[in-house]
Amino acid sequence: MIECIKTYRLQHKLEESFGFSQWHYDTRNALLVEIIDDSGAIGWGECYGPATVTQNAIDTFYAPLLLGWDPLKNEAAWNHCWRASIDFAMKGPMMGAISGIDMALLDLKGKLLGVSASELMGGRLRDSVECYATGMYFRKQPETELLETILTEAADYVDQGFKALKIKIGKNMAFDKQLIEAMRRTFPNARLMADSNHAYDLPEAVEIGKLLSTHSYAWFEEPLSPTHPALFRQLADKVDIPIATGECEQTRYGFQNLLKEGGVQIAQPDLAYCGGPTEAVKIRAIASSMGINTVAHCWGTQLNLASAAHFLATTYVEPGRAETAPPLLEKDLTPNPMRDEMYAVEMVAKKGTVAVPTAPGLGVAPDRAAMKQFCVQQTEQISAASKPELVTLNSEL
Repeated sequence: MIECIKTYRLQHKLEESFGFSQWHYDTRNALLVEIIDDSGAIGWGECYGPATVTQNAIDTFYAPLLLGWDPLKNEAAWNHCWRASIDFAMKGPMMGAISGIDMALLDLKGKLLGVSASELMGGRLRDSVECYATGMYFRKQPETELLETILTEAADYVDQGFKALKIKIGKNMAFDKQLIEAMRRTFPNARLMADSNHAYDLPEAVEIGKLLSTHSYAWFEEPLSPTHPALFRQLADKVDIPIATGECEQTRYGFQNLLKEGGVQIAQPDLAYCGGPTEAVKIRAIASSMGINTVAHCWGTQLNLASAAHFLATTYVEPGRAETAPPLLEKDLTPNPMRDEMYAVEMVAKKGTVAVPTAPGLGVAPDRAAMKQFCVQQTEQISAASKPELVTLNSEL
């Protein structure tokens, strides 16, 4: 039975800020979830979204619901949390909190049963996954310098063995066009994708989409605002490039509403936000029923990366054939010591490919000593007789 649920809110001040179409950041934040059962087994999860909000949601609402729960009944636990908060949390940070809990329960279940997370997600079809490099964010530089900075960064990823690269666009139309053309000219053999983080209106997205198609980009990510799903159909009717979106969407119900509008060819749930790994499997099934492929969005630390790798290891490609291109894992390569310095076992890309962990559960776990330097708040819910107790500790593990 679940005896304890802890959360760790982590933070790191960046040496150099980075930006994309919507915001500019100088601080990394993360929220990790630890679930411990009465045998002493531990499961780890990660939440994507505002860490202070998701931490409070777990501590004050979801953790008390799950203390004393059988950790092997992880899908029943998901539905228990869903039913308890459906009136006010069908979407948003509270679903991000459920996602981290679900990830931790999957990790714990795998350890209790002695199998990897990918076996629990349907059985692995591949032992390694090819990655695409995410990076090339905007910096506070004049645009001529910024263009060279991005191209230099991309060249470094190619030298590391990455065959696929995803750039950020959405700064302004003129710069975006320069960058799109310069990337293809500089890397004629690379598989290129572009992500605008919903920066464009429909006419702008049509113009950029046609340019991306001309330069053989593999997909156009988040071209439009998620608040207008019907526009994806209109965009798809006017451009010849696959449209990818979904990192802002949550649950099988949300994805069903998004995808039924048409226009989206690649669904991108984030396993730390969409409802968790077990919900992502349901999202994948819905997408499959519509002939749509699913490629996980991935941001954060090694826990979310491992979850995405297990998910892709079990992913089948629509419609299926004897020889098909495997799904790509998003590998964020921007500076993040909470991802790169906090885990004893890391999923390091070698020549653009990572091995899917084979250990029980997710196969990765944070090192407590290394985590301590980033922890700004720890909370703990403990089952004490019939009443849980909330303990809040600042910067202590």
